[in-house]
Amino acid sequence: MKLQLSEEDAAFREEMRTFFTTQIPQDIRDTVTARRELSKDQIVRSMQAMNAAGIAVPNWPVEWGGKDWTPLQRHIWHEEMQLAGVMPPLAFNASMVGPVIAAFGSQELKERFLPKTANLDIWWSQGFSEPDAGSDLASLRTTAVREGDEYVVNGQKTWTTLGQYGDWIFTLVRTDPTVKKQAGISFLLIDMTSPGLTVRPIELIDGGHEVNEVFFDNVRVPVENLVGEENKGWDYAKFLLGNERVGVAPVGSTKRTLAQAKEYAKTAGAGGTSLLDDPLLAAQIAELENDLLALELTALRVVANSADGKPHPASSVLKLQGTVLQQAVTELWVDIAGPNALATGAGEGSDVPELARTATPNYLNYRKASIYGGSNEVQRQIIAGTILGLRG
Repeated sequence: MKLQLSEEDAAFREEMRTFFTTQIPQDIRDTVTARRELSKDQIVRSMQAMNAAGIAVPNWPVEWGGKDWTPLQRHIWHEEMQLAGVMPPLAFNASMVGPVIAAFGSQELKERFLPKTANLDIWWSQGFSEPDAGSDLASLRTTAVREGDEYVVNGQKTWTTLGQYGDWIFTLVRTDPTVKKQAGISFLLIDMTSPGLTVRPIELIDGGHEVNEVFFDNVRVPVENLVGEENKGWDYAKFLLGNERVGVAPVGSTKRTLAQAKEYAKTAGAGGTSLLDDPLLAAQIAELENDLLALELTALRVVANSADGKPHPASSVLKLQGTVLQQAVTELWVDIAGPNALATGAGEGSDVPELARTATPNYLNYRKASIYGGSNEVQRQIIAGTILGLRG
């Protein structure tokens, strides 16, 4: 297998590297590399800078702003973005609802939503997860009953990431309770300012506010906001979740974070000495670097074997190992920060370095990585069944 980039792809990598390191506002890149939380304004400005350059939604159809890139070029785009400390375009817009509307929405929905979605003029939330449904997404209980030209929606969604910023929410709703559970689901777009819709915050273990509960109490939604056909929403959800798993191994950002940890460790010991003189820590870092290199090569192999834009079954390996390494590096940061990792509430005037202050919140926050995008347990089942042939 040839893994060396061609001259054309090497030039493309340089083009992306130059763009991300010169055209994304410095305050945004500084926030990402300091491992602080981005504000809504920073996320919007970052995606709009990419959209202005025509590279915010390369996975969409060309007529709606997409690029006719090869899978390898999309991989390079994604990796260079993360290495430069740039947040990828908001996933809810760019890789979730946008492709669904482009593939299954009416022409009216495409013209109404896609340009604003690409430019983040509309901030989308995801309304899939529900209490008691867990990984069994099809067990959802939120209902949408048609009355004339409207649906009346009642129910609850949970773990709605960044829903406090949402303008619209794409939801799975039950429109036929009398058939097999997967067959009675529809995909509905709902204005989050609609009367009867309430967003409530969920406080996380790291003290942050990232996820929410969303309640629907007789929320009336125009029928024209239905995507595709009624009761076909499960098909659209599977399409969306397939896209969600593309690029799920954050190799670029994990490499950047590991390199930062290694640099920080050089002077983090007592009296400014190097922690890298500790053979156990040095071996731990070397092992992570080797595992990350293996993951990077595996990602290139998966990209090289992708066909028709469909995720390769081995993408489950990327998701699994990508999150394992992502969590391992956040744990390494806590080890290196030592007692300073306890100073999570210290302000800007603190003598504790900022990267040490953010070590613990990042460690706690990234426990979620092994759950979202298809839990790692589910990925192991996929690997066992589709790659190793170990069907029960």
